[in-house]
Amino acid sequence: MFFAVITLFPEMFEAITAYGISGRAAKRDLIQIHCINPREFAEGNYKRVDERPFGGGPGMVMMAEPLAKAINRAKELAAQAGAVHVPVVYMSPQGKTLNEPAVQEFVNYDGLIVLCGRYEGVDERLIQKYVDQEWSIGDYVLSGGELPAMVLLDSIIRRLPGAMSDEQSHVQDSFVDGLLDCPQYTKPDHFEGMDVPEVLKSGHHANIEKWRFLQRYQRTLERRPELVEKVELSKQQKKWLADLQGHNK
Repeated sequence: MFFAVITLFPEMFEAITAYGISGRAAKRDLIQIHCINPREFAEGNYKRVDERPFGGGPGMVMMAEPLAKAINRAKELAAQAGAVHVPVVYMSPQGKTLNEPAVQEFVNYDGLIVLCGRYEGVDERLIQKYVDQEWSIGDYVLSGGELPAMVLLDSIIRRLPGAMSDEQSHVQDSFVDGLLDCPQYTKPDHFEGMDVPEVLKSGHHANIEKWRFLQRYQRTLERRPELVEKVELSKQQKKWLADLQGHNK
């Protein structure tokens, strides 16, 4: 999968290309990540990419022209890589909040061009003409778009075929089917007076599956009840819930 990141701090993306699942994906050539610094396309001795905002106010605004040239360069690289469906995504507090369905849709693309803003933001004309989608990772403000961009890339890369050593691992992640993940345990059996639930050591796969589902459902109901309303349960899961509710009466 092709990725191009427009950023003033390309070194930050070594966290993606050199470590963990995404680093292994890069070494296996499952992904291409190109970091493009808009300063390379800025004019003047100082290679400025920001200016004071029209109308006054604090801070600086990233200029449209160097960003446009950087995006066009990214599109050239995408074409050379044979990537056709490669939308431009701007990481922005004004964007839609990133969620699992969005990530699943991104996985089906040939790639992404991700624009990382800085300062007070980006000239609106650049957004209107060059940006296809705006996404946020939450209702808070960061110093720039690099960390949100890394969150986006990591969430996509780990779902690509061949990226994870255990291909089923991501299927059981939180939010994949709308529920949070269940509690996880490993050795030792006993830790500071607490034991691993016996069902997980039983070897009875059907009982383990039932226990995990009920734990996930209950945890989601307690912590994120708004998610439960949207979950589509299988017949078996509905039966497990009915059995639990009947047992609790």
